[in-house]
Amino acid sequence: MAKKGVLLVNLGTPDSPSTADVRKYLDEFLMDPRVIDVNPVLRTFLVKTIIVPFRAPKSAKLYQAIWDKETGSPLLHYSLLQQKMLQERLGDNYVVELAMRYQSPSIDSALARLKEALIGDILVIPLFPQYASASTGSVHEKVMRIVKDWQTVPQITFINSFHNDDLMIETFADNARRHNPDNYDHILFSFHGLPQRQLKKCDHTGSYCLQKAGCCDTLNDTNKLCYSAQSHDTARLIAEKMNLPKEKYTVCFQSRLGSDPWVQPYTSEVVEHLAKEGKKRLLVFCPAFVSDCLETVFEVTHEYGDEFKALGGEHVQLVESLNAEPKWIDALERMVKEN
Repeated sequence: MAKKGVLLVNLGTPDSPSTADVRKYLDEFLMDPRVIDVNPVLRTFLVKTIIVPFRAPKSAKLYQAIWDKETGSPLLHYSLLQQKMLQERLGDNYVVELAMRYQSPSIDSALARLKEALIGDILVIPLFPQYASASTGSVHEKVMRIVKDWQTVPQITFINSFHNDDLMIETFADNARRHNPDNYDHILFSFHGLPQRQLKKCDHTGSYCLQKAGCCDTLNDTNKLCYSAQSHDTARLIAEKMNLPKEKYTVCFQSRLGSDPWVQPYTSEVVEHLAKEGKKRLLVFCPAFVSDCLETVFEVTHEYGDEFKALGGEHVQLVESLNAEPKWIDALERMVKEN
């Protein structure tokens, strides 16, 4: 029986927490035209002369705070575990490779290994639950750019999104229950942010995105490919699984960069508002990430946690990501076998 290939792709991580390696990672990441989608000359100027030179030393210190001496980056550590566990589940009829969109292991090297193994049928799973041009779209484009030069192009299937996968939803809910959600005043679903212009570009109808209140309250044929609408849908499904009333939780967006407006509300402003309301304990999901990383371990736990305490709050608790939870591996296994 011919073997089938599976390519898991996460965002990426520096090779080490040194300033030089962080600078190299940020440079590749931010020079992606799908990430900073502006004029190439302007993008080069911003990234090379302003963003990376100033951000790399600061980000290096943050990576050093979460870096494990033995396992390194938590994102790479959990991604490797996911690859290993999925390979064990699928058995010898499959070859599971892991790649990062930026840095190592590269998509080029992972595809080369599948090519050398004579794999003629490849399923690409970008490890981003909600579709965005800057994440899933970038992975799709990179894979197609590589294989277009192959003399024999294999059959390739792409997973577009899995924002409503029931096993993924259950895993997030299970992880939250370990923290006794009833002991928290409010729950945040904090997704990674995107510039508003990127959402508008993905609105091919030009009729709904960010133009009217409540456009993300339901997922429909018009907004089904919208990152914000998919994010709200993920939060809604997790809340339903946990029997959370609507007034108990807020959907928000973190990690904005630059002065242009990003998807709102911003997590930092929601945290400030809740503290001023007298909330003392917050439970925070980050359902845009399948592995804990800098944006979850440090940004939520430390940055927002410190900000909340400075405003009178007491505790911010991160709900762990999917990481190596068996039910999440069940979800990946099912994605492979159904596609």
